[in-house]
Amino acid sequence: MNKTKRETTLTTQNTTTTSPASFIALLPLFAFLALFIGAGVYFQSQGVDFAFYQLPSVIAILPAIILALLLSKQKLNQSIDTFIAGIGHSNIIAMCLIYLLAGAFASVAKATGGVDATVALGLSMIPSSMLLPGFFVIAAFIATAMGTSMGTIAAVAPIALGVADQAQIDYALMAGAVMSGALFGDNLSIISDTTIAATRTQGCEMKDKFRENLIFALPASLITLTLFAFAGQGQAEVAAQEIDIINVIPYLTILFLAVAGVNVFVVLTVGILLAGATGLFVADYGVIQFGQDIYAGFTNMQEIFILSMLVGGLAALMQQQGGLKFVSEKIEALIKRFSKAKGGTSTRAAELGMASIVAATNTCVANNTVSIVVAGDIAKDLAQKHGVEPKRAASVLDIFACIVQGLIPHGAQALLIASTFAISPIAAISNAWYCMILAVVAIAIVILRKRH
Repeated sequence: MNKTKRETTLTTQNTTTTSPASFIALLPLFAFLALFIGAGVYFQSQGVDFAFYQLPSVIAILPAIILALLLSKQKLNQSIDTFIAGIGHSNIIAMCLIYLLAGAFASVAKATGGVDATVALGLSMIPSSMLLPGFFVIAAFIATAMGTSMGTIAAVAPIALGVADQAQIDYALMAGAVMSGALFGDNLSIISDTTIAATRTQGCEMKDKFRENLIFALPASLITLTLFAFAGQGQAEVAAQEIDIINVIPYLTILFLAVAGVNVFVVLTVGILLAGATGLFVADYGVIQFGQDIYAGFTNMQEIFILSMLVGGLAALMQQQGGLKFVSEKIEALIKRFSKAKGGTSTRAAELGMASIVAATNTCVANNTVSIVVAGDIAKDLAQKHGVEPKRAASVLDIFACIVQGLIPHGAQALLIASTFAISPIAAISNAWYCMILAVVAIAIVILRKRH
């Protein structure tokens, strides 16, 4: 029996067939979700901070992998080979290498004063009556340059809190502005782990996915900016801060190179070297410290690095056992039914199917990157069958993972900013207007957009 290219992607030479569609093959994934979510709910009931992050995801997935190996109809050695082949797939390895470089850039740029310089520059340009939209823009720029919403919130939120206190702006509103900007930038950034996961799983260029994302993100961001401008409750003169333009150069450089379409490995390497050079020539920053910060950036990516490999291996086992085929067939049936009932195209229905899968997964795991990695293979299969361009599939995955990440109270972003502002996570997500607006805009574009 000849295998298709898709069926052989994550298998080894020892694997000669892919099993028929099977719901049983999905049990390992459900086991992972049940363990991860169950632990989060338990710790939340105990009043533990960051409840959904107490049990590391890389530990929660281990029983699922063991279960997948036990369920396999292959010989044990063949099952292990399939698992290792999934881990070693070129997309997974490339994804992990980019994680390391992105982590190193964020670490070095922060250590050399890049974040502080960018915030100071932004504050100097904000009119006293436009503090809410101003902080949205600052958070958006930093997140786009750093590729991390969490790092952006950690850097900007304390400053935003002080300004909100001085201007007597409602804390929840300011928290919503910062969180909205951070998620907007993280979603667009070419070095964000979500972008890396989406582009590698769908097989498209980061610059193409960036331009595709702009179709969704720009209208949503402009509407959000307008609403925050009208919602401004007070004003305050922000004290002038020393601005070191040189420290902003690495951020501006990687943004320019990324939009220009330069290879992401080159972009990140140049960014790391530039960030280190600004520290070496401007600040009291030595070569040894430079190396230590690079390594610190690597270690910051440890969890998502390991988890991506393990999810890749688990996906290979579930694919070989027919689990992903089962999901694809069910979605296929829904797509056909939707297309006939609405008189629409299967392409549109396929995009909505991808959006639903990644949104549902992220609601459970509270990690937009993990949800994209888990949904990636199914989304690529749907895209190939229904003529969805890879860049559009990657964009849909990233957009809807971003939407959910900003609207779940157990997400890391909501928990972090809520703890900084001493408000509830519910209050924080209630004011993350960008994610709400993006949801409406994205669904409208998917439904109404013309297909060639």
